[in-house]
Amino acid sequence: MPASRSALDALPLEVAPRLLGGVLEVTTLAAGPAVAAVDAAGADADTATVAVRITEVEAYHGAGTGPVPDPGSHARMGRTARNATMWGEPGHLYVYLSHGIHSCVNVVCGADGEAGGVLLRAGEVIEGIDVATARRPAARTARDLARGPGRLGEAVGLRHALHDGIDAVTGEPRAGAVARLWLPEHARRDIARGPRVGVAGVAGTDAFPWRFWIAGDPTVSPFRWGRGAGPAA
Repeated sequence: MPASRSALDALPLEVAPRLLGGVLEVTTLAAGPAVAAVDAAGADADTATVAVRITEVEAYHGAGTGPVPDPGSHARMGRTARNATMWGEPGHLYVYLSHGIHSCVNVVCGADGEAGGVLLRAGEVIEGIDVATARRPAARTARDLARGPGRLGEAVGLRHALHDGIDAVTGEPRAGAVARLWLPEHARRDIARGPRVGVAGVAGTDAFPWRFWIAGDPTVSPFRWGRGAGPAA
């Protein structure tokens, strides 16, 4: 079913598992290199759609959000130019740049004025495989197209800072793209949870089991401890 503001108006920790099995669909309206590559095979040169079934997510709270401070959040110290989208109304996408290279996609959650988001860590491309492959030529198999947050962002064609703040509820175009978020009809029962991937310090330990994934799904990204993290005592 299409995502609504009300369905996402809750703590990220509560929303995160509800996104599993949902779908993020992105249509790019302006032709680019990836679209041109697919057009040679007969696709429409003016649009390209990629849809990803979400298989792995991580919750992040901002300053003052929820009962437990989140030291791993971009918004842990308050509102900044970088994290401003996290403080907006639910259903927009916070698209940030990781390591100066990778555009990562988060679903903003919680009430307008409170910071929170759910990082889309991995998914299965279920539509637009040719387009995603053109964007991700390094992927060895279809399962690797969106296996990791940077790969997912690249596969669907969302880019920082062009698409930061795009509305996945209304589908309002932004910078040549339209995003739509679909939620599963029913909550899944095959959900696993554990520490977040590669997050430094205590925020990356099992004191924060804020990562959720579909158990056994091959597109889930591999786990690694962050710097200074590890199993909590």
